[in-house]
Amino acid sequence: MFIESFYTFLGEVVIFLTILVIILFIAILILGFLIAKKNQIKFPRFILFTVDSLYFPFKSIAKLLKLDEHLIDDIAIKVRDEINKEKFKSIPAEKTLIFLPHCLRHRDCPATLQKDGLNCTECGLCSIGAIKKKANPKGYKLYIVPGSSFVKKIVVENKFEAVIGVACHEDLNQMMMLLSDFYPQGVLLEKTGCFETKVNVKKVFEKIDSKY
Repeated sequence: MFIESFYTFLGEVVIFLTILVIILFIAILILGFLIAKKNQIKFPRFILFTVDSLYFPFKSIAKLLKLDEHLIDDIAIKVRDEINKEKFKSIPAEKTLIFLPHCLRHRDCPATLQKDGLNCTECGLCSIGAIKKKANPKGYKLYIVPGSSFVKKIVVENKFEAVIGVACHEDLNQMMMLLSDFYPQGVLLEKTGCFETKVNVKKVFEKIDSKY
């Protein structure tokens, strides 16, 4: 009798949690609609806490409903960008890291891979060199990284207070989530893939030039 009651209770808990997750998912969709259509960010802390806590269930629900696969990431990136913007601006460039993905490089890139990522030679074949020329004189530390393991290593070895990241939706969101204590700002790739991806350089420059 006890076992039967326990399983009944367990089933009720699962149903309750499922309904709760669905309700929260709908709430995030509504708030995401306001961001996309009206450029209004309501309850930003609630959005980030909910998305960070239920990231994988939300991604599964979105896939099940055949919604935009980047929907959840896009909402989180825009909200985190907005709530961190003013604090990010106040932190000196010298205390800010920039992470660029190695997939931006041209297929004929002459750069070599070192312990801190790719060593850009500013050959002019891709946008990395232009970003480097813009960032370095201002004091930013720029890294071109092939994976999350390099990011973690660089984070451990550097003292910094803010970060700019360039990546695809999922990678950028997870990086901003991982480095949420460093007021991250993100720029999405306009063309994704394994190599010769594209980013709007103007948007990266705007982040670089946004410091007070």
